[in-house]
Amino acid sequence: MWKWLHPYAKPETQYHLCGKIIPFFAVLAVILLAAAMVWGLAFAPADYQQGNSFRIMYVHVPTAIWSMGIYVSMAVAGIIGLVWQIKQAHLTIIASAPIGMVFTFLSLITGAIWGKPMWGTWWVWDARLTSSLILFFLYLGVMALYSAFQDRNTGMKAAAILSIVGVVNIPIIHFSVEWWNTLHQGASVTKFEKPSIATPMLIPLILSIFGFMMLTFWLTLVRYRNALLREDIKRPWVKALATNTK
Repeated sequence: MWKWLHPYAKPETQYHLCGKIIPFFAVLAVILLAAAMVWGLAFAPADYQQGNSFRIMYVHVPTAIWSMGIYVSMAVAGIIGLVWQIKQAHLTIIASAPIGMVFTFLSLITGAIWGKPMWGTWWVWDARLTSSLILFFLYLGVMALYSAFQDRNTGMKAAAILSIVGVVNIPIIHFSVEWWNTLHQGASVTKFEKPSIATPMLIPLILSIFGFMMLTFWLTLVRYRNALLREDIKRPWVKALATNTK
């Protein structure tokens, strides 16, 4: 098995493989997100308490979920990179961090917009919101650490360490509504036996969650390809690629 996987460890092979599968994720992302937004914004019934303001959840919930998911994947990549000294794992962190940061920012902004009519305020320092804000700063910290060192290898290792250490914040975000008395509502989708959301509202939400997942893969692979080029810019395969594209 490892002999079969070994050729795919080459940056050149990874670059071309990513180029082949990126359109697949792009098409899926566009289809799923378009279906989710049209269904959720135009056809899902209004909530009996929140009216139409609940529709912002079709952006808020997926971005909140994948802001955590991306950080967990960064922590896993950090462990792989530090333990097995695989540079591509570090590049995955660098490629993913800005995407996770944007998702976290979107979840905070949409949460504030949703919270204003529901809570009467844009922001409260409850456990879920505060830990999500910490996640945003963790993403900024990972990006800043990578850029702070003149030696890129040192910067990548520092970013990997922060990714691993910061992952302790993820369960705090997820379980904060159960551990503390907060204004933020509890889980609605992950209660698979009996989700506390009507099916006509739930289906477009699920489509949106998977759509944002495909969008995450799409954007990460695009950034990862660029990271491979920057890392191997002096290698023959990059020079040959540049020559062929002229």
